Amino acid sequence: MTDSPGIATRLGSTIAATLILIAPALWNRFPLLEYDTGGYLARWFEGYLVPSRSTTYGLFLAAGWPLDFWPIVILQAAATVWMIGLLLRTHRFTVHPIALPAITAVLALTTALPWLASALLTDIFAGLAVLALHALVWHGDRVSRRERYALIVFIAFAGSTHSATFAVLLGLGVAALALSWLNARLVPRVGLAAMMVAVVLSAGMLLGANYIVGKTVAWTPGGYGLAFGRMLQDGIVTRYLDDHCPDAQLKLCPYRNALPLDADTFLWGKSVFNDLGRFAGLGDEMRTIVLGSLRDYPAMQVETALRATARQLVAVATGEGIVTTLWHTYGIIERYTPSVVPAMQAARQQHGEIGFAAINMIDVPVAWAAMALLPALLLLGIYSAEFADLGRFAATLLLALLSNAVVCGVISDPHDRYGARIVWTAVFAVALALARAFVLVREQTMIPKSGSRFSEKIMVK
Repeated sequence: MTDSPGIATRLGSTIAATLILIAPALWNRFPLLEYDTGGYLARWFEGYLVPSRSTTYGLFLAAGWPLDFWPIVILQAAATVWMIGLLLRTHRFTVHPIALPAITAVLALTTALPWLASALLTDIFAGLAVLALHALVWHGDRVSRRERYALIVFIAFAGSTHSATFAVLLGLGVAALALSWLNARLVPRVGLAAMMVAVVLSAGMLLGANYIVGKTVAWTPGGYGLAFGRMLQDGIVTRYLDDHCPDAQLKLCPYRNALPLDADTFLWGKSVFNDLGRFAGLGDEMRTIVLGSLRDYPAMQVETALRATARQLVAVATGEGIVTTLWHTYGIIERYTPSVVPAMQAARQQHGEIGFAAINMIDVPVAWAAMALLPALLLLGIYSAEFADLGRFAATLLLALLSNAVVCGVISDPHDRYGARIVWTAVFAVALALARAFVLVREQTMIPKSGSRFSEKIMVK
């Protein structure tokens, strides 16, 4: 299970895997765009903070503008290949020349991964951050000091690209600390310090980027606004307004019977939200209603939160937001980066040539099956030494998937995007387990008397 390939072999398999991941962008002839792309890109040019748009990723996008954003998707794909290869190696698989491109191809054919890597969006870093944190905490003894430093910096950057990603990392970190405090055998303490450094550095990186862009030390705004949208959709806002109106301090009272019961329509469509000044005009009122409804209707909040979490867990379809009608993103690109407009307009996406119906006939059932198999893999790891490392990996991913569903479903609103950006890690774990099982069966078939060499290695280690 060890390898010492030459530089040419490693480089060849790495390039092959990277090309697999950017295949959608290459076919499109331009990196894929999404509803939120323009909001991230505009941060450097507009110089102020807006809700849910990380300045860290915005600066990253702006740096890739002179070359039509191709460095962005290449770096995103390269980071993904690095993380896949690192997890293969730390789980004692031979990485080069076959395993790395092979597992990447499997993930490309059965998950949203290549579409995430090929898009100008933060979503690719959600799953990668979880993998990096797992490698840092559980396999710190299997990586070099240089790799450990690289993992810390990467986790910090990934967490700073989206508040939900940071929240998932924070949840995993708190869980790791608690389990380690209960029993050091549950979580090795050697990696906890590095994990805490990564999380703190992530917060510092975002605050620093916000200061560079907006000249203020503040977290990315928007949390209350997104929570308000979810509560509006669940009927909680309407109940609050019915119970408290008329109230001269609540601007929404005159509109309470005409509010759209869809969060996306209210926040991003043509609604009273625009007429009342959007986040700047309604920010304080949305905060008041969110906190007030948490106080007044705890049972309703718990019920709707559980329902939103369950909906988010199964919302995993590929391609949400990769559409043609991206008027805000088009406008931002035309205004601030006009040199890329010809390439953007020539892309297949802008001509309506991308569809995901056939892709999701594969991706969605595969994702559901992988999530369903994670608990079985966890139990297998408890009872089989040969799968112990993959059982721990499954535990990390189960907690990450649940945390992501809570954060995105409850605070924001369930979307396929939020599930697809992390569920591919479950498919990765199941694929590793199947590969492990294949190796064990093959070795037992080849060496029936002496037993499995892989088993012997596990027992030794």
